Amino acid sequence: MNLINKLANGIAKTKFASRAINDRADLSAFKEKPTARNFSGIFLMCCSFIMGLPGVGLIGVLSFHWHEPLLIIIGGPLLIVLAHLVFFVGMYLAGGNYLMVFFRWATRVTIEKLM
Repeated sequence: MNLINKLANGIAKTKFASRAINDRADLSAFKEKPTARNFSGIFLMCCSFIMGLPGVGLIGVLSFHWHEPLLIIIGGPLLIVLAHLVFFVGMYLAGGNYLMVFFRWATRVTIEKLM
């Protein structure tokens, strides 16, 4: 038995992985129609990606163009924190149940392929 099989067997013995394998976890929850709350959460998560690095890049260019270094020094970290907060609110609105469904399915498929 090689190292990968030993690792897969060890992971398969955990409570999360064994339940995912025994319950034959699948992606059937994604067949349900998403609610307006789910859509708004996904929209906010997409906005957070736009606010993140592209926003900081824009602030950096403006800071350089206007010769205002404090703009990037203060505005950059503030924009990153704001982007994270928007992402977390989006995750809350989108619902963690989809995330758990995906992780259970991915765990089951990965363990079955490795064993």
